Amino acid sequence: METFKCLIVDDEPFARSVLEKFIKKISSLELAHQCYNAFDAVSYLHNNHIDIMFLDINMPDFTGLEMLKTLQKPPKVIITTAYSEFAVESYEYSVIDYLLKPFSFERFLKAINKVVNSEEKEKTPRIDSSETKTDHIFIKVDRATHKVNLSEVCYFEAYGNYIKIYLLDKKLMVYEKMHEIESKLPKEDFIRVHKSYMVAVNKIDKIEGNRIFILNTEIPIGQTYKKDLEARISR
Repeated sequence: METFKCLIVDDEPFARSVLEKFIKKISSLELAHQCYNAFDAVSYLHNNHIDIMFLDINMPDFTGLEMLKTLQKPPKVIITTAYSEFAVESYEYSVIDYLLKPFSFERFLKAINKVVNSEEKEKTPRIDSSETKTDHIFIKVDRATHKVNLSEVCYFEAYGNYIKIYLLDKKLMVYEKMHEIESKLPKEDFIRVHKSYMVAVNKIDKIEGNRIFILNTEIPIGQTYKKDLEARISR
C-alpha cells in the first residue's frame, strides 16, 4: 500500500492536534512534520518530500494563500480553515479540497479520497478524449427513442417523475429521474446546480448571486451545490 507523507501547517495547537489524530487513523498516511507558520513550511518543503499538505489560510505575517503563490511544485494541498470566503480563490492554486473548521473525520476522509483519486488519474495513461467523449444520448419519449445531441442541451429540470430537457430549439419531456440522466452525461460538461436543475456549463450566460442565467431563463442555485459550482467555474 502506498504511503502518503503529510505536513500540517497551522498556527493553532488544537487544529494541529485534530489533524494529527485523524492522520493516525488512516494507515496509508504518515505525519512527517508540523509547522506553526508558513515561513517554516516553505523552508521544510525546500528540503523534504511531502505528498499532502494540510494548510491553514489565516496565519500571521504570511497567509496560506500567499505561501502557495511562492511554491513552484507544491504537494497535494488540502485547505483547513474557518473562513469560507477564500474558497473560490484557493482553487486557482489547484487545491484538492477545502475543509471548513470544525470538520468531522468523515469529511476529512472524503478529502483524502480525493487525493488518492487524483493520484490514480495522474498515473493512468491519457486517452484521446475525442475518441471516448460522449456527444449524444438516446432517450425514450412516449413510444419513440430520440437521439439528443449534447451540444444542443441547455439544461434539465426535474418535474415530478419526469425530466424536462431544454434544447436550443425545443423541449422534451422524458420519464426518468435526474440521477439516471446524470449518469449518462460527461461530468466535465454538465453540473448539478439544484436538486431540480442540471445545466450545461458552456451554456451559462451569467451567474448572479444564487441564480444562473441561460438563454434569458433564470435558474436557482441550491445552497448545497454552490461550492461545487464555484470550484468548477474557477477552474
